[in-house]
Amino acid sequence: MFSKNKPDGDGPGTAPKPSSTPPGAGAPLSPPSGGPSSAVSSAPKSKPSPSILSADLTIKGHLKTSGDIQVEGNVEGDIEAHLLTIGESATVKGEVVGDDVVVTGRVVGRVRGLKVRLTSTARVEGDIVHKTIAIESGAHFEGSVQRSDDPLKATSKTAAPASQASAAE
Repeated sequence: MFSKNKPDGDGPGTAPKPSSTPPGAGAPLSPPSGGPSSAVSSAPKSKPSPSILSADLTIKGHLKTSGDIQVEGNVEGDIEAHLLTIGESATVKGEVVGDDVVVTGRVVGRVRGLKVRLTSTARVEGDIVHKTIAIESGAHFEGSVQRSDDPLKATSKTAAPASQASAAE
């Protein structure tokens, strides 16, 4: 029934066996100089999909990840991510921070990002600190815009009130 010496299908009257790998995608003929384990580590890693907060979800608290987040629901708290997308149906009340921030919904609070983009459906009520910014026609924005070489650097939210309090004494 099972035999190691099974014919390859190259004999007369048999069709060649289909390959499970596409042409050109096979393993190298000789092992890489680093050994078999280096072939695994040099393979391109697939990008993980973003965490999605659905439209029917409400979160109270702070979110932080080195990955990507797509918000479609409501968040009351700060969000920090690599790529942060605020969906058209989303509302975020808090600070949003990311390498790349795309706002198509509503943000009430400060936005900090290396690249910040407000689409035509965006509604932002708060300050924006950015390295590069794009604001599409139709976006609603109330606040100030400040360019910074390092907008992700944490700034003290209480620095201004503390200095005002010491000046009042």
